[in-house]
Amino acid sequence: MALTYAEKQAVVAEVADVANSALSAVAAEYRGLSVSQLTALRASARESGVYVRVVKNSLARLAVKGTEFECMNDRLSGPLMLAFSKEDPGSAARLFRDFAKTNDKLVITVGAVGGETIEAGDINKLANLPTRDEALSLMMAVMQAPVTKLARTLKEVPGKLVRTVEAVRLSKEA
Repeated sequence: MALTYAEKQAVVAEVADVANSALSAVAAEYRGLSVSQLTALRASARESGVYVRVVKNSLARLAVKGTEFECMNDRLSGPLMLAFSKEDPGSAARLFRDFAKTNDKLVITVGAVGGETIEAGDINKLANLPTRDEALSLMMAVMQAPVTKLARTLKEVPGKLVRTVEAVRLSKEA
């Protein structure tokens, strides 16, 4: 069933709104996946905060026009599913990568982050980016390390003194 002009405008507006606030986007070819597999993919996308949509390529080009994902326009061909990461940049890539491990029919074609196109082979780099919470914990560990090292060093001075006094005591007793 063909979409009316108003329905096409609504789809373009919805995808454009998501693209304006998204951190990254990934496109994958879904040819050969069953309805139950696509439903499972969409369910896991909702859980991970990823917007997934199958959109005609011409409408997708219109939707991403003027956004940082416009660089993907020349690579949008064939039956594609678009995924936009809303919470952290790697979530859409992680979703497609993990789903493609068990379903070889899903083929990642292109990604984009920060106005730069990411080739299909480099999607793992995007997928391996830490989440916001992981990045914050790494940053806090790095910030805490000098203070912890200083505390250990300061604690070692009296400890070494105690061990030296104990050694002198033991040598005088013997």
